[in-house]
Amino acid sequence: MMKTLFLHPPSFDGFDGGAGSRYQARREIKSFWFPTWLAQPAALVPGSKLIDAPPARISLETVVAGARGYELCVMHTSTPSFASDVKVAEALKAANPSLKIGFVGAKVAVQPEESLTQGAVIDFVARNEFDFTIKEIAEGRDWSLVDGISYRASGGVIIHNKDRATLEDMDSLPFVTDVYKRDLRIEDYFIGYLLHPYISLYTGRGCKSHCTFCLWPQTVGGHRYRVRSPAHVAEEIRQAKKLFPQVKEFFFDDDTFTDNLPRAEAIARELGKMGVTWSCNAKANVPRETLKVLKDNGLRLLLVGYESGNQQILHNIKKGMRIEVARQFTRDCHDLGIKIHGTFILGLPGETRETIEETIRFATDINPHTIQVSLAAPYPGTFLYKQAVENGWLDAEHAELVDEGGVQIAPLHYPDLSHTEIFDNVETFYKRFYFRAPKIASIVNEMVRSPQMMKRRLREGVEFFQFLKERHKAA
Repeated sequence: MMKTLFLHPPSFDGFDGGAGSRYQARREIKSFWFPTWLAQPAALVPGSKLIDAPPARISLETVVAGARGYELCVMHTSTPSFASDVKVAEALKAANPSLKIGFVGAKVAVQPEESLTQGAVIDFVARNEFDFTIKEIAEGRDWSLVDGISYRASGGVIIHNKDRATLEDMDSLPFVTDVYKRDLRIEDYFIGYLLHPYISLYTGRGCKSHCTFCLWPQTVGGHRYRVRSPAHVAEEIRQAKKLFPQVKEFFFDDDTFTDNLPRAEAIARELGKMGVTWSCNAKANVPRETLKVLKDNGLRLLLVGYESGNQQILHNIKKGMRIEVARQFTRDCHDLGIKIHGTFILGLPGETRETIEETIRFATDINPHTIQVSLAAPYPGTFLYKQAVENGWLDAEHAELVDEGGVQIAPLHYPDLSHTEIFDNVETFYKRFYFRAPKIASIVNEMVRSPQMMKRRLREGVEFFQFLKERHKAA
């Protein structure tokens, strides 16, 4: 077995680029998702080490020094961070010339040839799901026999092996929480709407929806929701409770945990027996009776992608959601005491000044507990990227999706809606949602009742206004 380092490399300060992040960028409030997609193969490779540099604030110099004793380095990359990640790989190779370096992630999954060409230091890239691909490489298997990789052979020739078969038996994967305990400090991971400290993990992969903008189902996970058994999930949570008694919340980061309602209810009942607090991603169409089962068994919050308040835009992005259904779902959550973190996207196909206003009014009307406003990002491999290129909505200078500081830009523009207008409306959206008397009163009440929450909200407020200041500079 090769001595293997799994690395989420340092890049921009505060950059959340792990595979759990829906958008690889610096956020308006500093946040970090767990590097679950790296932890999973790390759990399959005995003696391996996982370094997640950004949340741990580990410098390039420290990473390079630590990598000298390794034979294989597997780096997670993304479209926004790729150029920076190649520089890290160059530094690692300079310090340890015999080190084999492989890149994983959505970027290289859909652009293997381009990635290897642009990053001459990269020895191979793993396409699609890469857990057992990396395991076989770490075992020393001849690369010509490893499915799912593209690699640089002798003479610099790039070889593309056949695709790896999709993993069906999700229970065959070991627990990622073992790797979290071994290599990570969970207090380094913070998400504004989750209780701290939290832990996130997957109970399945893939999403049957076909949203045109969504990165993971179109590049790595696929559109079939393949799941772990409720018993397997429950066993990992039982173990995690022992490993991390300080955890206040578990988050299930499946693209949509509620795609399979009977299974979601079965897992909830297992969690209810353990008395744990948990949250998950959800579509805005979960029936009230299921919501009640989840709430009665420890559910605290749902992360819900509303995206837009305009029905035609939802049709344009193949969201498969009706506005009136989303409204009823939200009312049910409010009635049952389930908090919602609602996510919205500005700049999707069909966006106009009028639809932006419609979405802002929709968000304030349904009033989720907290919101996140992102800019439509056409990642390579998505249908949105194909549309953007074909229609001239994406200019070459915006292809990396972030600015030089790692802050998300507005990469798309339309004949009657400019980059600048879309970019500026993110700040407008946040201010109109949060700077309302009822919302301010709710936040103040929350802070008064909890000294810990007061400290947290004050810190988030400072980060938020600092982020807005930096956005003004970027603009």
